[in-house]
Amino acid sequence: MSNKTPDPELTAELPVRGRATVADVISELRMHDGSFAAREQKVADFVKAHLETVSEMTIAKVAEGADVSTPTVIRFCRTLGCEGFREFKLRLAQNLAVSHQYLQPSMALGEAGPSDAPLDRVLGALFATMSTMQSQVDPADIATASDQLANCHQLVAAGIGGGSSMLAAEAANRFFRLGIPSVSVNDSYALQMHAATLRQGDVMLMFSSSGEADAVVGAARVARSYGAKTIGITRARSRLTEVCELSIGIDLSEDTDIFKPTASRFAYLAILDALALSVAHQNSDQTRENLRRIRASLTAYHGRTDPQPLGD
Repeated sequence: MSNKTPDPELTAELPVRGRATVADVISELRMHDGSFAAREQKVADFVKAHLETVSEMTIAKVAEGADVSTPTVIRFCRTLGCEGFREFKLRLAQNLAVSHQYLQPSMALGEAGPSDAPLDRVLGALFATMSTMQSQVDPADIATASDQLANCHQLVAAGIGGGSSMLAAEAANRFFRLGIPSVSVNDSYALQMHAATLRQGDVMLMFSSSGEADAVVGAARVARSYGAKTIGITRARSRLTEVCELSIGIDLSEDTDIFKPTASRFAYLAILDALALSVAHQNSDQTRENLRRIRASLTAYHGRTDPQPLGD
């Protein structure tokens, strides 16, 4: 007869509450704090006091530190929505990897304090980011991308997520004015379908601050397989740069202040504006007539003839 002690995580008397779906154990820990069973609360208190080292501990070490049994530690993990201690440690490590700056008030404020003028802070980061971007972008890449856009039959601008989807929408808004049939797509499934309809003479213009979004990378592969030109405006040395026929890659550091909107989206917008300006000059006669018609139609619509942005 074996004298081996069974793994507490596999004991039948500790039922699992179905497959775990928890993504943020730190939030679960905070929401349950004070409502745990008495012995589980001891585990919770120990975890909170050793948040950054628990992921490296054994279940026995945590039980010893909290002065409870290992089955109590497992019950604590399951109360949080995890199947066991292993999953709890994995989820906690993942959360800490991306949450550290959000958990430290001093880091959240970055290098400056909350009393500094917000406009000065935003503009300071914007100027620095723009300068960095300008030093990284090869004018030859802008020229090549502009040539492809100026001569395309149709344009699909793609972006998944907040900043990237905004840029895709602005690209479609910008290029339709220049006489290029344009559509923006920010849905991952629709993006795959649009990519499959493209052919030679079409262009897919993709925005991605990470360059790692599976939907965008996959769509680039599909569009390129059907002969469409693929242009990525994205992070340098990312997966998207590898699959696109042409990439305008930039490597921009983000501000340590988590409360301030990212300045990098303005850098991507500046690249987009440079492309639009170049395409407009290449097709200057068509662009001039399109803009005149747009202005005439809006004047007929709202009746105003006062000065307005000429490029819009």
